[in-house]
Amino acid sequence: KVGAATEVELKEKKNRVEDALSATRAAVEEGIVPGGGLAVIRARAAMDSLDLTGDEATGAAVLSKSLESPIKLISENTGVSGEVILNQSLESEGDWGYDAEAGEFCHLLERGIMDPTKVTRAAIENAASVAAMVLTTE
Repeated sequence: KVGAATEVELKEKKNRVEDALSATRAAVEEGIVPGGGLAVIRARAAMDSLDLTGDEATGAAVLSKSLESPIKLISENTGVSGEVILNQSLESEGDWGYDAEAGEFCHLLERGIMDPTKVTRAAIENAASVAAMVLTTE
């Protein structure tokens, strides 16, 4: 049960509780990955190693570039260069990534900075779908 002083506050709290429950269910279903945009950067590295040509290579390049966005935006929202954090994250290993709130690199999972694998996978799949639509639109 969620309580609040105003109707607006109640709706906001209720939405947060529902989001937390959905994230927890997704994490139970497929596990967790490091958050803060690090998991998609790791996925990007795996994708970049594929031997693709033609439209597939173009689509992969569009998708690869889009996967930089989360880590850059999170960094820039704290006044730090997204490009710098991206490059340092690409050089890091495992779950060593940027904690935007603390303004430092750390083991993200130890700090509780994580995303449900299901949500991250779905985001990458949706980005790939958009890239495919862009390529097939005349």
